Amino acid sequence: MEFPDARTVEGTLDPVDFPRFATVEYDPPTPEIDDVEGGARRSLEELPLESVANGATIAVGVGSRGIDDLVPVARSVVSGLEGRGFDPVIVPAMGSHGGATAEGQRETLATLGITEETVGCRIDARMDVVEVGETDGGPVYLSRAAHEADAVLVVNRIKPHTNFTGEIESGLSKMLAVGLGKHRGARAVHRDALSRGYVPAITEALDTIREEIRVLGGVAIVENFEDRTAHIEGIPAKALPNREGELLERAREYMPTLPYDDLDVLVVDRIGKDISGTGMDTNVIGRYEVLNAADPPQPDIDRIVVRGLTEATHGNGQGIGLADLTTTSVVESLDLGQMYTNALTSGSLSKARLPVALPTDELAFVAALSSIGAYDPETVRIAWLRDTGHLSSFRVSKTLVENPVEHLSVTGYERLRFESGVPRFDPVEE
Repeated sequence: MEFPDARTVEGTLDPVDFPRFATVEYDPPTPEIDDVEGGARRSLEELPLESVANGATIAVGVGSRGIDDLVPVARSVVSGLEGRGFDPVIVPAMGSHGGATAEGQRETLATLGITEETVGCRIDARMDVVEVGETDGGPVYLSRAAHEADAVLVVNRIKPHTNFTGEIESGLSKMLAVGLGKHRGARAVHRDALSRGYVPAITEALDTIREEIRVLGGVAIVENFEDRTAHIEGIPAKALPNREGELLERAREYMPTLPYDDLDVLVVDRIGKDISGTGMDTNVIGRYEVLNAADPPQPDIDRIVVRGLTEATHGNGQGIGLADLTTTSVVESLDLGQMYTNALTSGSLSKARLPVALPTDELAFVAALSSIGAYDPETVRIAWLRDTGHLSSFRVSKTLVENPVEHLSVTGYERLRFESGVPRFDPVEE
């Protein structure tokens, strides 16, 4: 594949004047707990551990990316189980992530800080699964490591999902039904979800799993706007999925979102699996791109430009297809093997599509401005983010701060210029 050179692209674009930018801080209320490890240990008191014999093996499913306190919570759960006389084992509960290999899933856990040394117990990353039953949507699979344990619990964050909305979304139920199903189980649930919807696919798979093995429940984490732990709670299996749905509403209140419902252009400096399972949070950008699922009504963003990948995503640019424009260097850095494994497992093929890729950041930005219709630098509505997981400070075009926005304050003004195609922001006096 040969990309057009800069001269060719420049010949098709008219020069534009850039708007003045404001740097802003966004600081909505953010509740936070002080003693994370103590909260994790206390959460075990809510689970029916008395139903498990002393010395029993308990599989602890973990594996979601981007949880701020995952290591201290997992470590506290492990030590709490050991202190009660059980034999905990960490089982990666991440579906097909890590290239759908045992070694890849161990490596993925390590990037999250989860190793046998950091949590204090062994890790069983086998990808083997057991068919535990069937729903109206097809067979249900469970990790053999989890199936061989005497009981299972999971540790996960409750949050709005990036592909669907419902009574439950990302959390304990999905980790039990999808994450612990490994590659084969995740593929089966996703296939079912594309035809019947995610909530029935997940809840029916969960019911099937509970009939086959002893599910204790899970330790639920709710994070605040700044991705710090706001709440930890043990949810017994009998309370799933209802209690999880209640915590989802709390998580939705705390969720990082932009304080704007309508933008002409959104620039995102970096995307990655460590930011969101979809590279950039679909609840922030207002695009799901999921078969048989409507996009959220807000925010409405005309053009999205992605400038790079995070180092921690290791080339997995799943979600790049949510953008309209990027650069050739981003495309060349993609690990298509990882991306296509994710896309084919989840059925979200559109997220692995390649957007228009231009030689430089400058050309990608100018192309975005040139493709939104009538353009006026005094009124164009632009937000420029580091990534969708860090919304406490970012840049916006000046028109977006002319009217007060709750919890938003202006910290300075800047002029945008490009140096060899790379953006530079110079402070200016207002």
